[in-house]
Amino acid sequence: MARSRIVVPPSHLRNVAIIAHVDHGKTTLVDKLVYQSGLYRNEELDKLAGGQHGLIMDSNDLERERGITILAKNCAVAYQAADGETYRINLIDTPGHADFGGEVERVLNMASGTLLLVDAYEGPMPQTRFVLQKSLDRGLKPIVVVNKVDRPDSRPQEVVNEVFDLLVDLDAPDDVLDFQVIFASARDGWATADLANPSSNLVPLFEAIVGHVPPPDKADRAREPLQFQVTSLDYSEFVGRIAIGRVHAGVIKKRQRVAVIDHLGEVTRKNVVQLLAFEGLERVEVDEVAAGDLCAVVGMEPIEIGDTIADADEPHALPHTRVDEPTLHMMFRVNDGPFSGRDGKFLTSRQIGERLERELRSNVALRVAPGPTQEQFRVSGRGMMHLGILIENMRREGFELCVGKPQVIYREIDGVRCEPIEQLVVDCPDDCQSSVMALLGDRRAEMVKMGHRSATSGFIHMEFRIPARSLMGLRSRMLNATKGQAIMHHTLLGYEPVKGELPKRQLGVLISNESGSATAYSLDALYDRGIFFVRPGEDCYLGQIVGENCRAGDLVVNVVRGKQLTNVRASGKDDNAKVRPVREMSLEACLEYIEDDELVEITPKNIRMRKALLSENDRKRESRKAAAVEV
Repeated sequence: MARSRIVVPPSHLRNVAIIAHVDHGKTTLVDKLVYQSGLYRNEELDKLAGGQHGLIMDSNDLERERGITILAKNCAVAYQAADGETYRINLIDTPGHADFGGEVERVLNMASGTLLLVDAYEGPMPQTRFVLQKSLDRGLKPIVVVNKVDRPDSRPQEVVNEVFDLLVDLDAPDDVLDFQVIFASARDGWATADLANPSSNLVPLFEAIVGHVPPPDKADRAREPLQFQVTSLDYSEFVGRIAIGRVHAGVIKKRQRVAVIDHLGEVTRKNVVQLLAFEGLERVEVDEVAAGDLCAVVGMEPIEIGDTIADADEPHALPHTRVDEPTLHMMFRVNDGPFSGRDGKFLTSRQIGERLERELRSNVALRVAPGPTQEQFRVSGRGMMHLGILIENMRREGFELCVGKPQVIYREIDGVRCEPIEQLVVDCPDDCQSSVMALLGDRRAEMVKMGHRSATSGFIHMEFRIPARSLMGLRSRMLNATKGQAIMHHTLLGYEPVKGELPKRQLGVLISNESGSATAYSLDALYDRGIFFVRPGEDCYLGQIVGENCRAGDLVVNVVRGKQLTNVRASGKDDNAKVRPVREMSLEACLEYIEDDELVEITPKNIRMRKALLSENDRKRESRKAAAVEV
């Protein structure tokens, strides 16, 4: 059932973005704010959250599976303040992972203030610094929300001091340093401005938003010519592309004649077919939306993120949203393996190219360029997870493709070749410190800070400056070195001169020399050769990587050999098979694992690793050519 929209004057509007490091509780807080606004009954919220008591704002399947926010989303709630006035609060939920920083950068233009969430134990983390810097660049003053204060190891007052130190380090103006602090438990749905006087609901947070987040703009901006900037895109099979953004000036009306200004400055005239405003988690059709409010516009296709919808008679473009450039690229190519076409529906380079073009329309941090051949595409993104989510979405849509080893993007700065440098934060048990230091020392990491979060935690906190290429393959090795107890986070700091060579993968791989189904008999015979990635009965092909060698150098093996059917039997021999448990390799783990001469084959049902040249003779011939060139 559609809900009626509460109309408030511009002075009673509050546009607030919720920003934080990953897993500090942004989406949980938004869900509780929506719940306590009284717009929905419990059963409605359960239905919206997928019937699993999950998070309403994490509507994407991948978001629910991984427990992270990938796409920025917004909703609107009405709140009756202590003074009796009704306010409408537009809440913008943003991703917390560094790889999806492009989502944060573009939606901050919709906000007039921010809620900076910080974990009461972890304090400011790498992504906290990144999103806070972006919000300060746009002149947004934060309200600091210290979340999870109900944790037994919480240290709220120390975290507030750390946030202050971070703001000083970011050269924040004096008025920002005098920030409002709210202590909260988003999971339990309460907040308070004073820990000595706890609350049972989120009213103190609502009051802080009303009192400290400024209205969008002065009311007289509604009399200026229309300016609306597109910050998000949605799509409907019935009406096509839907432009979502904020009205910066003027009033946009249904059936109004407007001008659309693209990033090149070209102007086209169109009619507003439908105008949708936000009410709760829904969109309500309205006749007009005034300056300062958020809305969705139908009938502007074709339109892209960053375009301006302006007055038809006086078209003036808003500054185009600048997004940081990608730091990582990899080669997408057609799947030319022996099993091509078994699982997927979309196999050709044309279909892959069209899908990447569609992704560019909404993924502002992505770049796509032609590869060395017509069947290859050079795709650049913010990080491994950024590109991994794209590949996973394509896989679920029925695409088959192969991707190469991720490579960092170098830049020439003042004639010097530079590489991206990241801030790496590692929390690990005290007895694992030496293992972590040894692992990072080989990867040209520089320690910046070391200490304990609290005297009783037993965990040591370390911060490093490390080349981005050193992070590839680090997570799995870090977990092995610390028995799965280390916690890692990283974010981009900037570019510095190239640090030098890094150690390559120490162990080789096991490569299948025949096609067929892997057998327990052959895997048993190869028990001491290494760890396998395939199980008995799985289909393998010539050139596929089926395991990790126990020593340096690649080894070609036969994993499809069956037992000879003779009438000679050894007592108990068949019962003593020593097939090791396979190593489960996720998509991101495969992307980090492969070397330059290897590929990851992605299909809707399988993820395999293979050599780029499947034939052993071809690989030997190529290695001889490379050796001749070096000589």
